[in-house]
Amino acid sequence: MKPSLSRRGLLTSAAGITAGLTLAGCGDYRPVSAKAANAKAPLPSYIPYRGVPTSMPATADGVAAGHLHYPAHPVEALPDGPPARGPAIDIMTLIFNPVPPPVERNVMWQALNRSIGCDLNFQITPVADYPSKFAVTIAGGDLPDAMLMLPPSQNSAATPGMLDALFEDLTEHLSGDNIRDYPYLANIPSASWAPCVLGGGIYAIPMPRPLSGGPVFTRLDLIGKRGLDPNPKSWPEFFQLCQDVTDPKHNQYAMGDPITAFDTVMQMLGGPNKWRVEEGKFTWWFETEEARQTLDAVHRMTKAGVMHPDAYSVTGKVKDWFGTGQIVINPDGPVAWNDFYTMYAPTTKGFELGYMMAPGWDGGEGVQWQGQSYYGMLILKKAPKARVKQILRAMNALASPFGTDGFLLRKYGVRGADHTVKGSDPILTPKGQAEVTLPTIFATDAPFTLYYPARPEVVRAQYAFQKEAIERLVPNPTEDLYSPTNAKMSALLQKTLDDTRKGIMQGRVPLKEWDSAMRNWRKQAGDTIRAEYEQAWEARHS
Repeated sequence: MKPSLSRRGLLTSAAGITAGLTLAGCGDYRPVSAKAANAKAPLPSYIPYRGVPTSMPATADGVAAGHLHYPAHPVEALPDGPPARGPAIDIMTLIFNPVPPPVERNVMWQALNRSIGCDLNFQITPVADYPSKFAVTIAGGDLPDAMLMLPPSQNSAATPGMLDALFEDLTEHLSGDNIRDYPYLANIPSASWAPCVLGGGIYAIPMPRPLSGGPVFTRLDLIGKRGLDPNPKSWPEFFQLCQDVTDPKHNQYAMGDPITAFDTVMQMLGGPNKWRVEEGKFTWWFETEEARQTLDAVHRMTKAGVMHPDAYSVTGKVKDWFGTGQIVINPDGPVAWNDFYTMYAPTTKGFELGYMMAPGWDGGEGVQWQGQSYYGMLILKKAPKARVKQILRAMNALASPFGTDGFLLRKYGVRGADHTVKGSDPILTPKGQAEVTLPTIFATDAPFTLYYPARPEVVRAQYAFQKEAIERLVPNPTEDLYSPTNAKMSALLQKTLDDTRKGIMQGRVPLKEWDSAMRNWRKQAGDTIRAEYEQAWEARHS
């Protein structure tokens, strides 16, 4: 997930096509109460893969494993041969990268099909077009065997009634120790499985992502040139660092995105990760006093000139501003760590990344918001049991973990054509760079692994960040809960509120307008969303 459209960008674009998503309502699917929609189901047993030892192991609380090098002799992922022999499997999914060469000109794809035992027919849609593609496909009824579903909280078409009517309840195949038939799916942590439970059943396979969330990246090389401490201990020290690194004469500023600046300051204040729950009662993050204080703080940053001058008018440029040194502090996702080194280090002498843990506002420690534990889910259309099992065996193969030949094939293709080897590490060829964009990660995947063979020393820093982050994680208590009103309305309401909060942070709108915005939010949908989440919480915790 890297090139042109971020996850937040995708969800913003999805808000603009909500009308298209309502097409999926044509099926008259059975509406259910919030309590029924959030009925519990037994999760799959978590059985971590232990086949490749490392000095930086994964931990039960969410630290991802780190590896300095790929094993010289990868473990055979499928020792009994192709596991999913049978008819082809059609998979509808999305892509952020350019579409890879078709299977007849893609040796990686051909080898993947041979290893699995059937043709995987990926139906690939660019990420910006996928929400409408999903809605039209559901409404039309001509379903592929499997398709990516974005989280229900961001996708009004993903209702429990729709899933029950059209898609397979996988509970009997995957719950508890039943998952042992699919050991690589069992290696996916429980947190990633929890959102796959809707309406009392397991209706999907997750695409796991790391719990640590992303770092607040820093350009250590640029901060070091000024002899500054890259790890402020409080909000005043952070604000001073932002002023000290800002140098308009040389086109250098502290930060470039007011939204991620807001997130960073909120974590300094210990603000909630989207929602706060106390004894079953929910409070939205924008309703809190921490949010008001954060709006004022980012306005102070803007007024002080530490934000990039185009921060409020240009989108999609923040990565490049950071990589080229126009900004010095940039929160981003965990996969961006390797990307920044790959894209910018070769042309920037001394390029060095660091990370900043949010300090407490008045000192001590801030919090780290837990990252979403999954990107999306793979749902399977209703089919005979034998067919469902064939598809599950294929997905199990697509989740083969780091250190196996299956992982190596998915990520680096065929040796010679797609990659060469330096030591024991694969290095993609130009052909491989095009072919391995086949979006297997948007069907399912192995748990996130820290690995960067171009600069193995970077992995140690990444592992250190994960360990620090996990110790202060604040989860989003609604990640695995379903609110129909939130699914239908939150994206559009969020866009309106983002316009208001940007106006406040920029100084165009007075802070007192935030109170009015919150009253409108509560009246339009917020109180209903809150009530539905409270009912859902009761269903999951009773």
